[in-house]
Amino acid sequence: MDGAHSAGLQLQQLPPTSSSMSLSSSEGSFSYKENLIGALLAIFGHLVVSIALNLQKYCHIRLAGSKDPRAYFKTKTWWLGLLLLLLGELGVFASYAFAPLSLIVPLSAVSVIASAIIGIIFIKEKWKPKDFVRRYVLSFVGCGLAIVGTYLLVTFAPNSHEKMTGENIAKHLVSWPFLLYMLVVIVLFCLLLYFYKERNANSIIVILLLVALLGSMTVVTVKAVAGMLVLSIQGNLQLDYPIFYVMFVCMVATAIYQATFLSQASQIYDSSLIASVGYILSTTAAITAGAIFYLDFLGEEALHICMFALGCLIAFLGVFLITRNRKKAIPFEPYISMDAMPVQGSGCKCVDCVNVEPGCSDASSAYFLVSRLCSG
Repeated sequence: MDGAHSAGLQLQQLPPTSSSMSLSSSEGSFSYKENLIGALLAIFGHLVVSIALNLQKYCHIRLAGSKDPRAYFKTKTWWLGLLLLLLGELGVFASYAFAPLSLIVPLSAVSVIASAIIGIIFIKEKWKPKDFVRRYVLSFVGCGLAIVGTYLLVTFAPNSHEKMTGENIAKHLVSWPFLLYMLVVIVLFCLLLYFYKERNANSIIVILLLVALLGSMTVVTVKAVAGMLVLSIQGNLQLDYPIFYVMFVCMVATAIYQATFLSQASQIYDSSLIASVGYILSTTAAITAGAIFYLDFLGEEALHICMFALGCLIAFLGVFLITRNRKKAIPFEPYISMDAMPVQGSGCKCVDCVNVEPGCSDASSAYFLVSRLCSG
């Protein structure tokens, strides 16, 4: 009798166990699906942004090499590039609502890969096969490493998912790990700003560390704003929480200050150096902020974390090799006084629209530098 009774108890316990297992598996597949949606949106956005910026650059080059008196913003090509730029950044912005911050931020390497490939395909010069391989061997190796790193990032990305409600964001905002992190960031930012402004420490590391610290706050606020907007669209209104507007103001303010520092850096250093060093510093700071604020790696296995870190290092190396192979910009030395040059807003025709050049009124250049280092 006791054996039959125990067997009956075991049979009664089986259905709950099987249902809990199916529930956990369905949650795991759902989180993986959200990661995939976010990764695809980010990759699509970065690809479209690269195409848009190359279109605008092509517009500047064509106007500079012709006798067309029109300003760049009066051409259809430039406006097409601007529309594609907005579409791409919208895709990157939406990706933050689906996938963890630590997955989306490193995927900005896709824009570097796409720009390198587009530059090789649409190159003007004619090269012999041996010269071509020698000239672009670093770009080929860098693209391969960046693709491998991106694959590892997507495969071993954290699966932490949380509804971006006003209560959850406010709870994370006052948590002691994030408050401690904010204290460290504020102290470090003030020290760097002091050396930069008062001691004339114009090292690229100092300037881009300022950008990276601001960027870590930008991506945290971007994910909060994007997540609350998506929940509001789905019917769970979050726009009546004050924390939404606090995050929105912080997002805009940090992005503006990033554009200021990046504009100053672009006047001193080459754009390829800014792209590689800025990507490494900004991605590291953003992943750290996401791990502390959103607890991205909480409960993840040590092997997954190590493989994710390996993917980041490989992507860093790939981006460094790609940008290291770019031609450095030759400084322009005018034969006439700069007082005789046109002022801002007179239709500047910069050949390199990726750099923020003094006297150029193309706002998309500064926007590109910010979006590539902090997103987008």
